[in-house]
Amino acid sequence: MSDKTRIVCILGPTGAGKTAISLGLAERFSAQVVNFDSRQVYRDFPIITAQPDASEMEACPHHLYGFLETVEAITAAAFVDLAKETVDRVLPDLPLLVGGTGLYLQALTSGLAPIPEIPTEVRDRVRGRLEAEGSPALYRELEKIDPEYAAKTHPNNRQRNARALEVYEATGRTFSWWHNREQPPSPYDSLKIGVGLDLDDLTPLLEQRIEKMIDSGAVEEARRAWQKCPRPEAPGWTGIGCAELLLYLKGELSLDEVKKRWAANTRAYAKRQITWFKRDREIKWVEPGAVDEVSALVESWLAENVTYG
Repeated sequence: MSDKTRIVCILGPTGAGKTAISLGLAERFSAQVVNFDSRQVYRDFPIITAQPDASEMEACPHHLYGFLETVEAITAAAFVDLAKETVDRVLPDLPLLVGGTGLYLQALTSGLAPIPEIPTEVRDRVRGRLEAEGSPALYRELEKIDPEYAAKTHPNNRQRNARALEVYEATGRTFSWWHNREQPPSPYDSLKIGVGLDLDDLTPLLEQRIEKMIDSGAVEEARRAWQKCPRPEAPGWTGIGCAELLLYLKGELSLDEVKKRWAANTRAYAKRQITWFKRDREIKWVEPGAVDEVSALVESWLAENVTYG
């Protein structure tokens, strides 16, 4: 019998139906949902980042959604600390970790590499380049230095691109090298369930979801957020959907152009997520809506141990 804390992880690409699976499980088990999506932490973008709506959150307790201001950033290490504290509070209910940020899940279940402290002068130099040259320029450099990590981020992800370059400059080692080092044993016994679709089948669903977001008030949500935080460099604005809608608010793109770019960037992000998760052989893949199958997997897994933690 394992003495580790047991957690169920519902993961997969954006738009695949993770929320529906988690709510289906919550109806059948004494469970609480813990977010591990890096964009759904932002308070001002619940529609654009597809956070569970009010009725979904009423179905069972939800944690770590919409707690961060647009101007604030959070590292993977800081998020993992919050997630660990939350999992401990959820017990003895079953923690359901739901999201699509593979790095956060890896950091939680396997630990983060002990990257040395970055000297202030290095950090300031890289951040200065970020402001002067822009995130895409740093991303192009990252593609040459560390293509493995570049495949996991995005040209507009200011925080991750700058962090990867400052680590390389300070240590002489790539971010991927640090992440691939042997990690300490995980404190968790994890059941990983992936909600998956072929990218070609997922693509029209992503386009439909964007239309639904627009109809649900995504433009108005972005306009309110811009009035509150008119700083395009703020971490909250770097997310897919947020960045594109900001171009519309600034008059640089039409709404149709925004939707096309938003859909293309979302598809590219989903492709990177699928690539990341497919490397993890522990993930048991199911189709969207397969609540009965997932419930059976969870029930069988829990039967191996009578307690969650």
